[in-house]
This record gives sequence, structure tokens and C-alpha cells, in this order.
Amino acid sequence: MTQYERLADEFQTLIRNGTLRVGDRLPSVRLTCARREISPSTVFQAYYLLESRGLVQARPRSGYFVAAQLGEGLRLPDTSQPQEQSQSVAVNDLVVEVLKLSRRPDVQPLGSAFPDPALFPLAKLGRSLGSAMRRLAPHKLVEDLATGHARLRQQIAQRAAADGLAVSADELVVTNGAMEALNLCLQAVTQPGDLVVVESPTFYASLQALERLQLRALELPTHPEEGIDLAALEQALATQPVKACWLMSSFQNPLGALMPEAKKQAIAELLARHEVPLVEDDVYGELYFGARKPRPIKAFDSAGWVLHCGSFSKSLAPGYRVGWAAAGRWSRAVERAKVMSSLSAAVPSQVAISDYLAQGGHDLHLRRLRQTLRQQRDVALAAIAQHFPPGTRVTRPEGGYLLWVALPGAIDTRALLPLALAEGLSFMPGALFSADQGFAHCLRLNYGAVGAELLREALARLGRLACQQLGTPPGA
Repeated sequence: MTQYERLADEFQTLIRNGTLRVGDRLPSVRLTCARREISPSTVFQAYYLLESRGLVQARPRSGYFVAAQLGEGLRLPDTSQPQEQSQSVAVNDLVVEVLKLSRRPDVQPLGSAFPDPALFPLAKLGRSLGSAMRRLAPHKLVEDLATGHARLRQQIAQRAAADGLAVSADELVVTNGAMEALNLCLQAVTQPGDLVVVESPTFYASLQALERLQLRALELPTHPEEGIDLAALEQALATQPVKACWLMSSFQNPLGALMPEAKKQAIAELLARHEVPLVEDDVYGELYFGARKPRPIKAFDSAGWVLHCGSFSKSLAPGYRVGWAAAGRWSRAVERAKVMSSLSAAVPSQVAISDYLAQGGHDLHLRRLRQTLRQQRDVALAAIAQHFPPGTRVTRPEGGYLLWVALPGAIDTRALLPLALAEGLSFMPGALFSADQGFAHCLRLNYGAVGAELLREALARLGRLACQQLGTPPGA
């Protein structure tokens, strides 16, 4: 972490804990330079970063002031407190049932796992698909089937290097989306009956993977902004036969939590010390709202215990189903498992994305996408503050497109879902995100699934339904 990022994080903490309040003036650049013995450019970069996070605003000839936050009255959900013992997993039937209910074309898909397709450069990708396939020599269709298109693997490795990850093209295995990469990596490092650490709440697909492979889940306390509890992880590794971990360190699904880099480094060192592999799900890493892409735990993995998985599905081409695994010492095991399961990711999708990346413009697309998602996050927070029941708690992610909402009282969001579907709305009930189907009062919302006006109107209707269930007026 750079000096200006550390300074920005210090001020962010002061803002979040109320030491600096809305309207307070930040110390002048000159004063901060003198007290910290740092350069003016470092202070300016820190203040620019805080401004990009929406935490401060510049006033001409006056300085920087703490900005009012949309949904300012909303409190964060508490750190989760899952049961301490491990448990078997049986969530697949519930997940399939909820997904089936939510797939009606007349429903506003706030329960979706993908942003609005209109946010992606689909026409440009289509042109790349046509031109790349016309140029492709016939024998290339059956080359590198298990590992994936050689040029695409090289491009992925180059982008990883720019982000500070030591990943070689040879260790990469291209997969049918990130879910196949994650499943294959988990399969490579575990045996049936093994104990796997996950966050609480955790993405339901990770629970489905554990169920399929007959693994046991150990859910650990997780903070809504900073991710898994480090002390709980250290205790689990010291006292229980943990064989692997599955974590999302950047914009975790469903919380949207972003681990501080110091915690990521500590986790990498802790896992290396206990020789426990980590399957790292990093599919949302490109969707950051700050000045710099957050580095994953893999960036701190000098001992080689992190299997890093990514995808183009969340940021570029959801229907193309192109993901990858950088599995290090387990790359050949992942490759062998890939051959036995699906043999290859679709070649046309791979060459289309490779052609698109070669043309340039991908980073411009990402900047526009991030800007849109950040704006829609603010729309969602404002609508929840206005329309949801008093006492509602919600996360405030710094990237991605998911919100975790904790409703007050004894409301059951599984019972709320049919009422929402009748109104043409979907969401994901909290019971899907825990092995014991807890978090009954919670739900996950996708604020990137529809445009701002539809989002505002949909959340107003959903808030009204929640208020009716609780018998309270709106105004979280």
C-alpha cells in the first residue's frame, strides 16, 4: 500500500467512526505536510482518493470537507456470529427453487448475479467474435483445449502483471466461467469429508460446491466492510483440521466487503504458515470505485498457497462464460480435472474476448462501467433510506454491484419473496447464503441490474412491501 493510500484510509476511518462529521474541514495540505513530514503531492493524492470514494468534496479556495453521504442515516449490519462447529451443506434444492422463481422475463431482476447487459460492449464483442473466427485457422479449434486459448492466457497474465500479480500464462487454465474454475480448484485441494473455511454470509454457489464435493463448511464471523475475522481464522487454523479456505477478498458476495490490504497480507502469511490452500474468488476485482484496483490475497502469496480465480462475466461478457484459474502448484491437477469434467471452454468465446482485448478500449469500458455502478449504488442507498422500514441496516460497498440488507424485526425474506415477485420484483433471500439457512431477515440486492429510474421505483415498491409486513412506516 502506498503512503497516500494509507493516509486516505486513516481519514476514511475517522469519517466512518464519526470523528470527522459531515461539513468538517480536513486539515489543510500545508498543515498535513508539516505534521506528517510528507510531500504536498502525497496529501493531494490522498484527498483525490477520498474524493473518488465520495467521502469528501473540494470547495474552491476553501479546502476539502467531509461530504454528505446518500443514505447517511443507514447503519451497517453487525459482524456475523455463525455457530462455531462445522456442518454439512444442503442448500442446492433451495437455491434452485429460488432461482427458478426469479427467472420470469417480467420481473425486475434485483436478485440477479449480473449487471444490466446494456452496460457491456456486446456489439463490439460480436464484431470481434465474427472477425476472429473468420481468421482462425481450423487446427486452432482443437489446440490447447484443456488449458485454453494461448493468446488469451497471455493477455490475462499481462493484465495480472500490471496489477502486481506474479502469474504466468503456463499456469493459467481457462474455464467455463469462474464457477468452474472455483469448483475445479476446490476439488484439486480437498477430499470428501474435508473441512473448508468460508465467510458468513457466503456466496451460495460456494456452498453448492461444498455440497457437491461432500465437504464440511466452517463459517467464520465476517465484518460487512472488512471481511472475515482474522482472529477467528487464526484460531480455526490452529484448532481445527482445516484443509482449505474459500474467500472473496474484494467486494465479497453478498456483503460487498473489501478487506484492507494489511489483512490480505496477514491472511496470505497465516495460510502459508499452516500450509492451507486458499481458493480466492476475485470476480468483482475490476469493479472498484476508488483510484486503484485492490490487490487480491494472491498478490501477497510468496509461498504459493493461493489458487486465484477470475472471470470476464461480471465486467465484460456475462454470456460468453470465460473464466480462469491461476492455480500455481495445482495447475496440472486443475487441468486434469478440467479434461475429465468439460474438456474445454468454448473456443469462439475465447478468441472473441482475445480479439476485443487486443483492439484496446477495455479499460475505458471499465471506467465507464465503474462510474455507472457507483452512481447506482448511491441511488439504491438513498431509496432504501427513504422507503425501507426504520431500523433497516445495509452495507455501503466500495465496488461491485451488490448490497446486503438486514431488515428489522422478525421478518422472513423467504416469505417476502413471493409478494415481491407478484409485484414484478426479485431479490435473493438471506437463507441462501449460509449452510444453516440463517440470515432469515436479510436479503441481497443487485443495484446494477436495471437503470437508475427503474431501480429507484423498484426499491420504493420493495420497501413498501417490507413496511407492510412489519406494520411500520417507511424511513430507514
